Amino acid sequence: MLDLFPIVVLLPLLGFLHNGLLKDRIPHRFAGAIGTLAVFIPFLVTLGAFNEFNPMERTAPHLVPVFDWIVIGDFKTSFGYQIDQLSLYMTLIITGIGSLIHLYSMGYMKGNKGYNRFFAYLNLFIFCMLNLVLSDNLVLTFLGWEGVGLASYLLIGFDFDKSSAAEAGMKAFILNRIGDVGFILGTGFLFWLGGSLQYLTLQTNLSELSEFASYANLIALFFFIAAMGKSAQIPLYVWLPDAMAGPTPVSALIHAATMVTAGVFLIVRLNFVFFLAPDTSFFIACIGALTALFAATIGLLQNDIKKILAYSTVSQLGFMFLAMGSMSYVAGLFHLMTHAFFKALLFLGAGSVIHALHHEQNIKHMGQLFGKIKITSLTFLLGTLAIAGFFPFSGFFSKDLILEKTYTYGAFGSILWTVGVVAAFFTSFYMFRLVFVVFFGKDNTDSHHKVHESPWTMTFPLVVLAVGAVFSGFFLTPHFFLHIDTLERYFAPVLERGTVLANQTGTFTKHIELTHGVEISLAAFSVGIASFGLILAYLIYQRKQSPILEEHTGFRKILFHKYYIDELYDVLFVKPYVFLSKAIAYTFDVKILDRFFLGIGGSFGVIANGLRRLQSGFIGDYALYVVLGTFCILVYLLTRGV
Repeated sequence: MLDLFPIVVLLPLLGFLHNGLLKDRIPHRFAGAIGTLAVFIPFLVTLGAFNEFNPMERTAPHLVPVFDWIVIGDFKTSFGYQIDQLSLYMTLIITGIGSLIHLYSMGYMKGNKGYNRFFAYLNLFIFCMLNLVLSDNLVLTFLGWEGVGLASYLLIGFDFDKSSAAEAGMKAFILNRIGDVGFILGTGFLFWLGGSLQYLTLQTNLSELSEFASYANLIALFFFIAAMGKSAQIPLYVWLPDAMAGPTPVSALIHAATMVTAGVFLIVRLNFVFFLAPDTSFFIACIGALTALFAATIGLLQNDIKKILAYSTVSQLGFMFLAMGSMSYVAGLFHLMTHAFFKALLFLGAGSVIHALHHEQNIKHMGQLFGKIKITSLTFLLGTLAIAGFFPFSGFFSKDLILEKTYTYGAFGSILWTVGVVAAFFTSFYMFRLVFVVFFGKDNTDSHHKVHESPWTMTFPLVVLAVGAVFSGFFLTPHFFLHIDTLERYFAPVLERGTVLANQTGTFTKHIELTHGVEISLAAFSVGIASFGLILAYLIYQRKQSPILEEHTGFRKILFHKYYIDELYDVLFVKPYVFLSKAIAYTFDVKILDRFFLGIGGSFGVIANGLRRLQSGFIGDYALYVVLGTFCILVYLLTRGV
């Protein structure tokens, strides 16, 4: 299967070109089928290749060079791919969940005039994302990194005739470019120190460089800034909630399962840098914990069903970065996978609700949907149980592992663990608030519209994702329960070099070993917190049927308005930038630059007008010019003494 692997990247590109170039000439069903197969076939190929990397064996990376790309002096980079445990893991998630979302989109986007264009954009995104995770060097990774940014911009602003969608796409594009500065700086430092941008060569060269450890914290910080933008961490998270302006399948594919996890992938790919950067890693853990809690509190009072899930995504990404900062890379990757299942399920379930209610997104105008759209309701409930961390759903295993690793890491582990537990409580509360209001609460739907279940193209992906949300946690279970460590053994070859370097330089902080009793206590406490969130949501929104208030006072008002962070950014950054731009455009540019260059142009015009008068058209004038010219030449020669 490894020999067939180039088609994994090629097919989405061909799907993009086909649906993009022929978007006005092919029927919608055909475009949808082509777009879906362009992702599903790569999934099957990747599944075959995945089986060749046995977790019991330390299979070496398989390099697939395509062509020499950039050669400038000593700088050389190729267009090539690195197939290893990490890239295959990410590719399976991208193509597997991506193909389900493509199938879902065939039903969700039915009747949309931009149907074919939408599938072209989806395939473009998959192509760029695959380049990002499969690349064997940082330059091609950056190409994919920028490519998914472009595809995200196009998909968020898909309905470009709506100002909200166009502005959201621009906001996402600009904030991600801020993060990209860190990527460029980190890449420059790595090339300066390692003399290469190819991952395997970099690992070898840097391991032989004694002074590399002194630069590791700075380089790691640059790449984390890049991850902040792509993976929506404080302070660059504000683009992701606004990105809900795009169609719901976009939210599921890009802003839940794939693109926003690119920052997590980048840290693991560069683990040989981050293992040597304990200070930056601690900073990452703090930002992750703060983001998890901060976004979870905002989700408590939101009323837009997609916005609630958006802030939930930001919060769950915070948990992943909490794992990255605790140097628990396997735990972070584990949660990345389980989150891909249950969050894609929740977003697509929300899309099915929106579809059933004729594009209504405000949960105040929903209620009593459980008996009307049963497949959507049941699968959404399973996704909620998973994200809340109830045993034995997938979110329990992955989130509990992150909290356990955080608790046992470093001097401040218990503090970060406490923040994570509080964030987990809020997660359970706002998700069950959503469930009770939408599916079991008072019926506030528009009586003029008949509520209906979505077509099979939308419900089938929900069922498959629900199975993943329930059972994917069994890839890595605690010592007190079955003790399955498949993922730990699987990722060992990827993390081995970084671990060795960290041990050699003394930067590796070992996790404290817990007894089974303490481990069970932590897990039980985690489930207890989730249960408390469920019970509290039930008492408020189901038993008492408390109405969702539009007006809020005090701290509730601050939460409802998302801590006024967007308004703060507008005052601190947007308005000063616009003011400066206008000052330059209408003062410096118009009154100084324009006048200067127009003055130069005007002076040449005056000279030209003067010279033009010499062209009178009379032979007598020209004869006079010849005589005067000859006289001047003679005078010049005589004065020179010739």
